[in-house]
Amino acid sequence: MRAHLQNMAPQLSSSFISIALLFAVAFANFGQQAHGSVFEFSYAGLHGPANWGSLNPKFSTCSSGKLQSPINIIKNEAVENKSLTPLTRVYKRGNAVLVNNGFNIGLHYEGNCGVLIVDGKNYTFKQMHWHSPSEHQIDGVQYAAELHLVHLSDSGAIAVVSMLYELGDADPFISKITNKLGDLAKDACAGNEEAQIPIGALDNKLLRKNTRKYYRYIGSITSPPCTENVIWNVLGKVRTISKEQVEALKAPLGADYKQNSRPLQSLNGRKVELYNEFSD
Repeated sequence: MRAHLQNMAPQLSSSFISIALLFAVAFANFGQQAHGSVFEFSYAGLHGPANWGSLNPKFSTCSSGKLQSPINIIKNEAVENKSLTPLTRVYKRGNAVLVNNGFNIGLHYEGNCGVLIVDGKNYTFKQMHWHSPSEHQIDGVQYAAELHLVHLSDSGAIAVVSMLYELGDADPFISKITNKLGDLAKDACAGNEEAQIPIGALDNKLLRKNTRKYYRYIGSITSPPCTENVIWNVLGKVRTISKEQVEALKAPLGADYKQNSRPLQSLNGRKVELYNEFSD
């Protein structure tokens, strides 16, 4: 991503380059190692969320930003927007790598294996990762887990699709990688290196079920550097995940990262919009 921006530098204004680089650094942090690096932070103690903004100058937005995530979505206060359209998500089979970056467990994909279309703009599917318990809440309910599907546009803008999970039946998609999660738990994440387990070709069709209801708002990345102006799309349908699957997602992580959900952030006057296919 950085190389792509550097190649385009002569064609862009310095201000645009600065903005794009901020997004590039922020997006790269989705895969950064949490231990022993410039991005050192945790979810407990002195390096916990309350102090993220003071750990590093690059993290200052975590404390000073006004468009921070996650938030509590109040259903009765969400504003239905008739101009919103169904989320168009086209996910294809792709080669995936299971990654423990120190602060969450995720799947990273090689090449172009999908796209999200938001307001007519394409965002390429890059990776997904889990948080447990959920970061977003609906009417004050915190769920067992949350999946973030991360997409990046050619200009460096970020759009995330969020799926919430309550305890219940096993999730079919996670079931496909359960054995690999066990292998990841045995592969200790040391120094500033990621632990990676190749998955091979993975069918992502279970992730693209019809979206009949979602909440849209402008927020931020939920981990440092907490970059803002991220387009959030929180799906209204809550899926199920088994207790064993939640434990498998936590097992590879260190003690200060097993509960890897950032506390709720203030709306600061932001509007949460609602798309509802079944509304009159």
